[in-house]
Amino acid sequence: MALDEQETVIKEAKTQSQKVSQKSSTWENIKENLLTIGIAIGIAVIIRIFIAEPRYIPSESMYPTLTTGDRLIVEKVSYHFNPVNRGDIVVFQPPEQLQVQGYGANQAFIKRIIATSGETVKVDNGIVYINEQPLQENYIAQLPNYKLFPVTVPEGKIFVMGDNRNNSNDSHLWGFLPESNIIGRAVFRFWPLDRVGNV
Repeated sequence: MALDEQETVIKEAKTQSQKVSQKSSTWENIKENLLTIGIAIGIAVIIRIFIAEPRYIPSESMYPTLTTGDRLIVEKVSYHFNPVNRGDIVVFQPPEQLQVQGYGANQAFIKRIIATSGETVKVDNGIVYINEQPLQENYIAQLPNYKLFPVTVPEGKIFVMGDNRNNSNDSHLWGFLPESNIIGRAVFRFWPLDRVGNV
């Protein structure tokens, strides 16, 4: 075999080896990218299920605090370690009373906690009272135009109301909410941009 032919064969062998090496390298990159994407999706799913999730506000029941189209982060961890608090804004699954009225079990509601277990709530002359003390509410749209006779919140339940008191399907209509129905606590509005901040 002539020297030129040997060089040609060697060059072709090197070229073939480089192509195989490039294909192997490309496949390794694809596998690494797929693994990274898979891990990222897994982390996102775990975060959404157990830690926090975004939510969209579909109605005006929490106006003026929240309005239609607002997007929130709802955290799901704190109530596993701490009790619910009056004033917290919570997202929850509808209780049986609402499911009987046709609301789906997976349809989320958002309201403000007004009273916790053991507290007595009443509404009289446009004022909400907790244990006979008027509740200071600088966040509501209007004073409630209805009367609610005193009710005491049972153990393991809460009393929730929308900030848009006269346009809210809440505890004054359907009763107490089991704490077990709470999905999480609204903590941060990330949309619209001009209203970004804590809620």
